[in-house]
Amino acid sequence: MTETLLIAGASVLGAGGADILVEDGVITGIGTGLSRDGARVIDADGLVALPGLVDLHTHLREPGYEASETILTGTRAAAAGGFTAVFAMPNTSPVADSAGVVEQELALAEAAGYATVQPIGAVTVGQKGERLAELGAMAGSRAKVRVFSDDGFCVFDPLIMRRALEYVKSFGGVIAQHAQDPRLTEDAQMNEGVVSAELGLAGWPAVAEESIIARDVLLAEHVGSRLHVCHLSTAGSVDIIRWAKKRGIQVTAEVTPHHLLLTDELVRGYDARYKVNPPLRREEDVLAVREGLADGTIDIVATDHAPHPGESKACEWQAAANGMVGLESALRVVHQSMVQTGLLEWDDVARVMSSAPARIGMLDGHGEPLEVGRPANITLYDSAVAGTFTQADLHGRSENSPYLGRELPGRVEWTIHNGVVTLAEGAVAEELVR
Repeated sequence: MTETLLIAGASVLGAGGADILVEDGVITGIGTGLSRDGARVIDADGLVALPGLVDLHTHLREPGYEASETILTGTRAAAAGGFTAVFAMPNTSPVADSAGVVEQELALAEAAGYATVQPIGAVTVGQKGERLAELGAMAGSRAKVRVFSDDGFCVFDPLIMRRALEYVKSFGGVIAQHAQDPRLTEDAQMNEGVVSAELGLAGWPAVAEESIIARDVLLAEHVGSRLHVCHLSTAGSVDIIRWAKKRGIQVTAEVTPHHLLLTDELVRGYDARYKVNPPLRREEDVLAVREGLADGTIDIVATDHAPHPGESKACEWQAAANGMVGLESALRVVHQSMVQTGLLEWDDVARVMSSAPARIGMLDGHGEPLEVGRPANITLYDSAVAGTFTQADLHGRSENSPYLGRELPGRVEWTIHNGVVTLAEGAVAEELVR
């Protein structure tokens, strides 16, 4: 049995205040003037109550790269950002391409307890793009894998991609594609455009993303299967997804917080915190992906949380690793780029950061409305404050955040995972009461 919680005066989805009663990990009451003897009272006056956030794209690095992150530290970072569930990408060592590895990840997450971790399985053995991994075995394992990706690498061979899309149809799975033509991006260092030309850095052209998306939506249509596009970043990609959805193709897409806010102009300082794949794009692309998220063309926000040790970023630009940590900052960046700009309301935020990711990933018990009888996965967010993002806001093993020193709105105050408080008044719980 978990402790009884009484959340007092929360603004549910930004609407009027209400009390939320949580008992045995389940919401048992919503209304005004609620009370329960012995309950732990959480003063949520002025706080926005959201369904616990769900991240469909997280790199937890374990097993194999524990110097960057572990499942424990990564889920503590998730709790700090308001996430109650994360999907773990398979580029670990060994690669999560078998039932044994995904079940190991699941066991480590259950022991940690800070968030639900749903493993994503690799599409190909070793993510080498040569032959299909054990998709059926992973789907039938205790981890119940339903999302498969070679993220970090594109499934470039069209026949392999077709076979993968066909295979997952049998159990309703989805292939999540890292859309990057490797031939068009050889030695690429940043977005191809005016800035790359001025800096003399090899460019990563938008067509390298768009051509793969165009191919794959047609493959998905041909076999009648589900495709998910990872970290969409260009205006042209938004147009292709919009066309595909109008055609009735089963495609969903995600955008990262950094592609909603940051542009390639930041590369001028050669600060490797801004080196990422896909790269930061032009202002025109940022505005296009914001509009795509607002009108539903892009389904969700996913962090692509990619921790790296300090030495992988504290070097010259060309040698630096791609990737940014993003779990702790995601909701604040969405607040700034989408809510403060009037493009989304708080119920929209709940959709793109909770319910839709859970639906795409087929994760039961998460992304559900804040209603009586639902699992108590809840995020309480103070939208009225603002502050500078610092190292103190980071709770994982790596500090490669592009937002350090930047003013961001809001603050996640409380995170409740299946009735267990994982973040209290902005501080990650050192011990969980469960």
